[in-house]
Amino acid sequence: MTRSEPRVVSVSGAFTSHLHPTPSWQLTDHTVPTGREENWRFTPVKRFKPLMTDGPFGQISVTTTLPEGVTSRTIDAAAAKDLSFDPPVDLVAAKAVQAEQALLIEVAPQAVLDAPVVITTDGSDELAASHMIITVGHHAEATIVLQRTGVSRLASKVEVQVDEGARVDVITVQDWATGAVHGGQYSIRIGRDAKVRSFQATIGQGDVRLVERVEYAGPGGELNQLGIYFVQSEQHVEHRLLVDHNHPNTVSLVDYRGALQGAGAHSVWIGDALIRKTAVDINTYETNKNLMLTEGCRADSVPNLEIETGEIRGAGHSSSTGRFDANQLFYLRSRGIPEEQARRLIVEGFFLDIIRRIGLPEIEARLVEALNVQLASIEDLSHDALLSEDDQA
Repeated sequence: MTRSEPRVVSVSGAFTSHLHPTPSWQLTDHTVPTGREENWRFTPVKRFKPLMTDGPFGQISVTTTLPEGVTSRTIDAAAAKDLSFDPPVDLVAAKAVQAEQALLIEVAPQAVLDAPVVITTDGSDELAASHMIITVGHHAEATIVLQRTGVSRLASKVEVQVDEGARVDVITVQDWATGAVHGGQYSIRIGRDAKVRSFQATIGQGDVRLVERVEYAGPGGELNQLGIYFVQSEQHVEHRLLVDHNHPNTVSLVDYRGALQGAGAHSVWIGDALIRKTAVDINTYETNKNLMLTEGCRADSVPNLEIETGEIRGAGHSSSTGRFDANQLFYLRSRGIPEEQARRLIVEGFFLDIIRRIGLPEIEARLVEALNVQLASIEDLSHDALLSEDDQA
């Protein structure tokens, strides 16, 4: 089952959107969703309700590897609120910032890191809340890797502040074990003339729902946002994106790709680009592609543009959800490649186009290895279980 609803909306005045609730630090402003709300209608709310309870919420285990030029310290909730630039947008994020302590990681101005910053969170089967703030000083160059592993019921909030002229790659890997539930808000603020590449990979087990928000602190900022996800039987993976072009001469290029396999596999991708009245001369494009490998999967894909000005360089979006390309299969099989192996090669190529853009060999290798584990099961599936464009819908 697939759903794709491209939408272009013209807005004026203050930013209000039925797709994005008003952010607020007040816990009472966020209620438990019913599933009828626009921003929750694709979500199996019951699975994420443990993250909206009164707790108690513990702390998730965090380890860091910090190269020279980077510092790390814990701060209390009040200090974290003062440093934050993006209040919680839902009850899960509001619970995350209730954590007694937040982790603050600071990359010094003009630092050029010779190794990546690596942050690893390892969850146990407990409720946990996590608030993390990462600041990158002006004209610094850094790669930041955030890895999530283990079994956790985690409410998280991550904020990345990138100052003027900085160059930053932020790579996040959700590699949870079976039984994990992760809901979170992930926010990036891009300074004047700064360049950010953000990569999200959801490759493990468990249910994941991420609200990903980007805004600009000045003109000239550039965003390249990439993502992959592999969704298996009875798993729910949801990425909800908002890129807020609130300054002129800014750029955002978004490319997410997912594959689904097994009964009950469900992916949700919501991509929204807001172009404000003052955001002249901007360029934005977002795309989402989904590959359905078996019967019983569902992919909901909704790209949106909300436009306040026509004085832009370009704005567009695309969304596709389909099966194996029959022409590709025919070509590979005509070269003597068995059908099961040909299907696997097609899926590999579908993802590798994104993975190879990371530019960090150890992370690329890890993702390729995880992909191969997932793809191994494709060869075990019967021909009748696999779908191609020539199959009946």
